[in-house]
Amino acid sequence: MVEGELSGGSLKGTMVYPNGKKYSWTGVRAPYLKREKAPVWGAPIKLFNGKDLTGWKAVGAANQWIVKDGVLTSPKSGANLISDQKFEDFKLHVEFRYQKGSNSGVYLRGRYEVQILDNDKSEHPSNVLYSGVYGFLTPSEINSKGPGEWQSYDITLIGRMVTIVANGKTVISNQEIPGITGGALDSNEGEPGPLYFQEIMVRSNSEISRLHRLNKIY
Repeated sequence: MVEGELSGGSLKGTMVYPNGKKYSWTGVRAPYLKREKAPVWGAPIKLFNGKDLTGWKAVGAANQWIVKDGVLTSPKSGANLISDQKFEDFKLHVEFRYQKGSNSGVYLRGRYEVQILDNDKSEHPSNVLYSGVYGFLTPSEINSKGPGEWQSYDITLIGRMVTIVANGKTVISNQEIPGITGGALDSNEGEPGPLYFQEIMVRSNSEISRLHRLNKIY
């Protein structure tokens, strides 16, 4: 049972679970994040030093992330990886490789998931498949190279407006992300947030691994 009322520009109320536990909650209006001027991009920032996890922290489970031959590697399911730095508007270039059956994602500002999923490029596009913004934005096509191949996303996020280029092809062009996606670190959309890589989720019984090579943020 959920009850609430509008008070001073916020929604405040309570939620009672089937087990009888009662929780208080407060909801505020999500910011529009409109930008009045075009961004002026700074110098590139290298996110991964090729040696260790400096600048990143593993959360949610025991850390399985290692650096192997200069590549940031996740050999099994485990912790999520979150950047120490927080960002507002940016251009992100990320390269990744996964094995058959992999399911993961990269979170922009820790709040909006761009899906990384092993699904065939012949599948009909969906907002829960490869290169979609989970639950909200559907790519124009599934421009995936498939398991075992190095792939790339070039993602531009300005306010709520996102452009996603998958393996050199624009599949989402300057579309608005209406709100946070599942798994978001928080709902403080008006604040800068980190980059966040989701743990591997196994979709089959086969052993899988995923490798991320983080290059630059502009």
